[in-house]
Amino acid sequence: MKAIKSIADIRAVEAAGYDVFCPHASPQKIVEASASRWPDRIALHYLADANDVSKDRRWTYSDLWNDVVAAARAFREHGIVPGKSVAILANHTPAAQIALWGAQIAGRAVPINPLLRPAHIASLLSSAEAGIVVMMGVNDEQDYWTGLVPALREMGVDLPIFDCDSDGPSAGSSGSFESLVQTERGRPLGFEIEGNDDTVAALYHTGGTTGAPKLVQHTRRNEAHVARSCALLHGYTTDDIVVNGFPLFHVAGAFVYGLSALSQGSTILIPGRLGMRNSKFIRSFWNQAERHGITLIAAVPTILSGLMNIPVDADISKIRAALTGGSPLPTELATAFEASVGVPVRNIFGMTESAGSIALESVNAPRTPLCCGFPLPFSEVMVLENLPSGASLAHRKSAGEAGIVAVRGPNISPGYTDSERNAGTFLEDGWLLTGDLGYLDEEGKLYLTGRAKDVIIRGSHNIDPQSIEGALLAHPDIESAAAVGMPDSYSGELPILFATLRKGATVNVQELMDFLETAVEEPAAMPKRLEIIDEMPLTPVGKIFKPALRRKAIQWAIEAAVAKSELPSDAFMIRIDETLEVEIEGSAEHFDILKTATMGMPIVMNFKKKGR
Repeated sequence: MKAIKSIADIRAVEAAGYDVFCPHASPQKIVEASASRWPDRIALHYLADANDVSKDRRWTYSDLWNDVVAAARAFREHGIVPGKSVAILANHTPAAQIALWGAQIAGRAVPINPLLRPAHIASLLSSAEAGIVVMMGVNDEQDYWTGLVPALREMGVDLPIFDCDSDGPSAGSSGSFESLVQTERGRPLGFEIEGNDDTVAALYHTGGTTGAPKLVQHTRRNEAHVARSCALLHGYTTDDIVVNGFPLFHVAGAFVYGLSALSQGSTILIPGRLGMRNSKFIRSFWNQAERHGITLIAAVPTILSGLMNIPVDADISKIRAALTGGSPLPTELATAFEASVGVPVRNIFGMTESAGSIALESVNAPRTPLCCGFPLPFSEVMVLENLPSGASLAHRKSAGEAGIVAVRGPNISPGYTDSERNAGTFLEDGWLLTGDLGYLDEEGKLYLTGRAKDVIIRGSHNIDPQSIEGALLAHPDIESAAAVGMPDSYSGELPILFATLRKGATVNVQELMDFLETAVEEPAAMPKRLEIIDEMPLTPVGKIFKPALRRKAIQWAIEAAVAKSELPSDAFMIRIDETLEVEIEGSAEHFDILKTATMGMPIVMNFKKKGR
């Protein structure tokens, strides 16, 4: 099936039928089929040391499939059956890939961010009914094991914990995952794969709550559908080498840029344990691109921003595109990257509840500012009126009219493990309410203009504001708290916190920040700024009116960015309207400095020269 570059191509794909579009509707079927079709092609290329090519490791498709079968067999022998999960607490490595796909054959996979607090991880393990843990062991680059394993044991977690990617002995390990796979390699699976393509294959945590964990269910078809759609819209071929440094506990790393590449016989280049935070790899990125023949870059916008600071000192003519998602893509950043590097940027829009993808721009079609591209084949996107009582399927907006984006299709999760948390997100008839504001054009392309929901996206981390607010509200001197995202050129958004004090309280900002250091569950959710205010802005019904706080956050972000350029305070004026669209008016001689200072912030900004 040819690559997709237009709505006509999508309609042609749909006319051919679903089985033609997605002949292998589970990760297991995809990897097995690719191993049969391209047994000797390189599936995974792992850079153990970016400065030493002799340490590179490669898995052919045949190797990968054999190891996945071995892992599935090992998991089954350790009690993983349908309904039980393998927890994977590791960075993106070949071992983590093998564990992810093997777990989905034996039972379910539950990839978990190892940087979460131990109590949060323990709660996720319990909620996911984990029966075994695979965790990155002791190593010199990023050692979760030494602190996390004893903490989990103290909390009563008595599951077998196998280490992977270790540099040496990992105290308290139940054994080496790689040795477990080696022991089973070459043996047949030995059991029938239960269920069908709509069986739940994985649980992905989202948000960052302090209460019960929020686990999204993924069916086998959800993941395969996203993989197949992304492969066709990104135009993957057997000649592609995709650098994918996203962690596998992020849906982009696993499905959007992972399983999609595997479905087409492409090679996934994994830049070591640290992924795109591997400083050796990033500092020499363009030379690495030439050396390894990289054709596609998969990275969050912050990484693209950083790559612009590295001189292009190599032949990068093989790079077809930079694919980005995980956080909003500022138009200014995409334009600047294309101008300075000469590589086109293509955007994607997705969420954990959609297995990572709802719409994306085709690599083979022009980029459109603020556009997320076409909805996936066999899916539907509509825009609903944003009513005070909430969005309703009965109030649909026309093309060009903005509202809340809703989607349904084979990529959409059946819901959270706790069905009581589905309300307001998973609607009737299979619709998912994304919480994002946007509109569809006449051609059916999706444009995003903002968010109605409160989630803060820092880098590629989704942060539930309630996790921050709840932590601060535990302090006896706090009356109310509200967390919002402050635009940031590097991280996309940074969490900041507003608070009001109880009558007579004298606690100060530093004391509250010290309190939050131990109270906030997720390190990425730790607020970068806390502001004590006299009173919260409220809606007519008494709810905190967060758009007013976001307006303050935007103002602070722009003022701070401009201040770094040492412009005088009278050189510009900021206006922020009710939709949070920003107009910056500046002196003619300072206009370019203003644009550069604020470039990359994920907000809609218009620049106006004074006197015009």
